[in-house]
Amino acid sequence: MTEPLRPVLLPLMVEDQVRAALMEDLGRAGDITTYATIGPEKQAQAVLNSREDGVIAGIELARAAFRLVDPSVVFEARVADGDRVKPGDALIRVEGPARSILSAERVALNFLMHLSGVATYTAGFAAEIAHTRARVTCTRKTLPGLRAVEKYAVRLGGGSNHRFGLDDAILIKDNHIAVAGGVAAAIDAARAYAGHLVKVEVEVDNLHQMREALGARPDAILLDNMGPDLLREAVEINRQHHGLSSADYPAAKGRVMLEASGNVTIQTIRAIAEAGVDFISTSKVTMAAPTLDIGLDVVIG
Repeated sequence: MTEPLRPVLLPLMVEDQVRAALMEDLGRAGDITTYATIGPEKQAQAVLNSREDGVIAGIELARAAFRLVDPSVVFEARVADGDRVKPGDALIRVEGPARSILSAERVALNFLMHLSGVATYTAGFAAEIAHTRARVTCTRKTLPGLRAVEKYAVRLGGGSNHRFGLDDAILIKDNHIAVAGGVAAAIDAARAYAGHLVKVEVEVDNLHQMREALGARPDAILLDNMGPDLLREAVEINRQHHGLSSADYPAAKGRVMLEASGNVTIQTIRAIAEAGVDFISTSKVTMAAPTLDIGLDVVIG
């Protein structure tokens, strides 16, 4: 099986994210603490070190933070996004005007610590289900303004991405179904509206709704808040609906994909995956990920 290429962050996306963060931090007068205590002639070197095990994400955002504050700062990355690191590993070395390094420090670390935390937390979920065919996937529950970079970090940690927004796929949820008049009616309306490249997924709360959904031929069904026993039954219903043998089912093209969601934690994801679903979506990988502890140590030049 071909290994997937690492995800890409567009330079323009990085620039906008970091510029906004720097403007928020520097405010109207800049870093007055640094300006008041350090002369403009002072030079410094600094090393950003990992203080715990993790997966790195956000190198280019950290680079942009130093560059936007002062293009003369020399930035040397010693690891790449997606690399696994241990406590004490040197990640980045910077050298240049001390004022510039200190003024950019917090924004660089904020991005690097948060995104590395997301990648590391996702990697923990992915490791729990590596023996299954299921993949952990993020949701639209992301910090405002950080969705693209958080989803990038999820992929670096071995997860996959769900929708980036309301405009790139159709996901029919319980409120849509209630207003549309039923599962099948909602799917039929979505099929009539969507372009041929737009995927249609429907959320169901029980197996009766699932059977109704299968008759309307969505691309995917989201099984909401079902325990492992119900999920196994759902997988079997899907297999029988498509007339597939147990051996053929996993790789069968054109069958409805099954996604599990609800009550997904690092403790529950293994049992959910072993039920046979294709995807497991959780907001935990973006909304509950702890930061990776990374520090910046300055050496006066």
